[in-house]
Amino acid sequence: MIRNKTANSARIGIPVLILLLALVGFGGSSSLYADTYDSAKRGVQALESIQSSFRAVAQRVIPTVVEIDVVDVVKRPVMTNPFEFFFGPKGPNQAPKEQEFKQHGLGSGVIVRKDGNKVYVLTNNHVVGKAEEISVKLSDQRQFNAKLVGTDERKDLALVVFETKDLVPIATLGSSDNLEVGDWVLAIGNPLGFTSTITSGIVSALARHSMPGSDIAGFTDYIQTDAAINRGNSGGALVNIQGEVVGINTWIASPSGGNVGLGFAIPINDAKKDINDLLSKGKVEYGWLGAYIGNLPKELAPEMKLGGVNGAFISNVFKGSPADKAGIQPGDYATALNGTPIKDANQLLQMVGNLSPGERARFKLIRAGSPLILTARITARDQASKIAKHANRVWPGLYVMDVNDDIRKSLELPAANDGVVVAAVEQGSASAVAGLRQGDVIEKINGQAVRNVAGFYSMINTKKGSEIRFRIRSEERRGGEEGRSR
Repeated sequence: MIRNKTANSARIGIPVLILLLALVGFGGSSSLYADTYDSAKRGVQALESIQSSFRAVAQRVIPTVVEIDVVDVVKRPVMTNPFEFFFGPKGPNQAPKEQEFKQHGLGSGVIVRKDGNKVYVLTNNHVVGKAEEISVKLSDQRQFNAKLVGTDERKDLALVVFETKDLVPIATLGSSDNLEVGDWVLAIGNPLGFTSTITSGIVSALARHSMPGSDIAGFTDYIQTDAAINRGNSGGALVNIQGEVVGINTWIASPSGGNVGLGFAIPINDAKKDINDLLSKGKVEYGWLGAYIGNLPKELAPEMKLGGVNGAFISNVFKGSPADKAGIQPGDYATALNGTPIKDANQLLQMVGNLSPGERARFKLIRAGSPLILTARITARDQASKIAKHANRVWPGLYVMDVNDDIRKSLELPAANDGVVVAAVEQGSASAVAGLRQGDVIEKINGQAVRNVAGFYSMINTKKGSEIRFRIRSEERRGGEEGRSR
């Protein structure tokens, strides 16, 4: 499956027409015919009502969605000598000559604000992020030169601005939190250069995520829709039946590069903070907790005494970070943030990132089976990079899993051997400096036997800041060995 950052053009299915044909039928009494006729008439009236709604949305929203034309300057190697095609440039150290080329691109955007003569347009970072020239064309064909205000690569959003004294329509931003699967939505943009195109569909799914390792922005979830989206729709509006913007169309999943009914939009509530940050600061500030967050394997839930509650597992904590200062420890399981239940690690990362620096985050946690509430004061992510770049401040700096029969067989361990096996070690961390390596089995901590993952986290947090002694069984050394970590 190929994922294309793109946008829209489409189809409307009207299964109601089939129902109307079935209602008409054939033969029967005059009264039956009259009843059928009345039913058909009511069906047509219902369709006309839907049609009127679509017309109203189109008239209201199309003027607020603009075409964005960009010019990128790219460098490509050129050959001045035809023999270079076969033998390369002359001389062993001679680099190929390069020439600059202008590359044109097309996308969409939504007018979200006007301040004096300045008009602000929200779009995707992949539409304008690297552009040398930006121009904006309104649906009435007025065209303006624009410039970049700022971008957010983590969410694939950007804000551009142009100036005019004239009146311009401004989109109404709704709430993506109110969306439900099955809701009518319409997508507006400029697919394949066909300006001011509107397509309809429904919300197919909510809270979709990009695939790990893809180039699709991962610091937001996505609204999935079957409203047709194609190249050129990127940055355009996804609106509800009231004409309120609920999403920014961003990418499609397609084996061919064209629409197959799998379009994805950034929820507008995820974009609102970006708009405010870019206008007030020229950049987007993300909150930072200072912890490594992941999803706990289901088989570990019983021994961690989680009681089947959804949440996110905290495996490592940066010393001196907001998490550390709040008393959050490795092995804690976060189930709610500021009263909002946490479904998984992805959601928690996004929730923390969307908090403003200095804001308080109230965490509901489970530690060793007991509920706990701690409050952390969030730090700006860019300021936190000074802490995060020092790997020796990550505690404990490793990831462990229970020793099971498969691991015993793989590592040739005795049948009765318990403990935890090191799955990974953070380079430069205290555990790495102490000599712990992937595949090592931790049998004892400070002389006490380690039975499982739950016991491991309980032991390493018992004496915070003091020296901890690990007794390990190494796959390479085949024997017990002591290691120390602080």
